Amino acid sequence: MTKEDIKILLVDDEKHFVDTLAERLAMRGFAAQVAYDGPEALKAVEQPVDVIVLDLRMPGMDGFEVLRNVKKSNPLVQVIILTGHGGDAEEQTAYRMGAYNFLRKPMDIDELLGSIRLAYRDKLENTMVAVSLAQGGDFESARDILKENKLKDGSD
Repeated sequence: MTKEDIKILLVDDEKHFVDTLAERLAMRGFAAQVAYDGPEALKAVEQPVDVIVLDLRMPGMDGFEVLRNVKKSNPLVQVIILTGHGGDAEEQTAYRMGAYNFLRKPMDIDELLGSIRLAYRDKLENTMVAVSLAQGGDFESARDILKENKLKDGSD
């Protein structure tokens, strides 16, 4: 796995914030697509996306509605909530709806990158399990492919 392999979508109605975040990710070698509202995000996920970094509070269609729609259409996409609003109740709701992680603004860029990497790795693992089940339960092959991807990443 290389940084370029991870297809990231950043969704936030605060244009300056999300553009700056995309730039900071690019400085670290990660390319990210940007959407400024819920409908734009749903349009963007018509193309392959691995990890979505999603704000909760947006006008029109909020992050929960985006999360619900994304998970319904593609449950393997990992969604990281990144919001400046919300407390424990919103966090619990997000996890119940299938969010991978819940981070609060302002966040440390390394924490976000770590969460993106882990979300991508889990997506790979979930995909391998799904493929192996579809091919008659060949878990050994799926595990070997996942292990090979981890070695390419240089992590354990």
